Amino acid sequence: MAFLMNQMLSSKMKSFSGGGGGDDSAAGAGGKETPESKGMSREEFEEYQKQLVEEKIQRDKDFATKKAERANLRIALRDKYRLPDSAQDAAVAQMAGDDVDLPEDLAKMVDEDEEEEETNDSFMNKLQNVDLDALKTKAQSTMTEIKQTAEEKCTIM
Repeated sequence: MAFLMNQMLSSKMKSFSGGGGGDDSAAGAGGKETPESKGMSREEFEEYQKQLVEEKIQRDKDFATKKAERANLRIALRDKYRLPDSAQDAAVAQMAGDDVDLPEDLAKMVDEDEEEEETNDSFMNKLQNVDLDALKTKAQSTMTEIKQTAEEKCTIM
């Protein structure tokens, strides 16, 4: 933490006091970072650079994985809704290989959608088999019964 504060404050103070003058001896040739510009020993600086490279590689790997997961999700949704395939998504999925599957939460959402569709399909099938005339006559008879009961119990009507 102290290193970070020192780095931030020293660079701000240099730009404030120097005004961008010709005193760039600590930055090295071409504006590259050097151990002296970071206030570290050579070994610390090399370890720092190594950590930066490893973190960048890990970030790139995580990004590629997430990108492939999203492409797989889009492919699954296109298959589900019978939409045309995307060459870009297919290429991303192919580059990632078979290693990448849908994330668990997204796979769960897709499964829930499929179950919901199955439920809706069965409801629609039942709805198609309903006799609308019988339903209409039953509703009318129920309404007349309610009106008769209300008239008997209510003295105002």
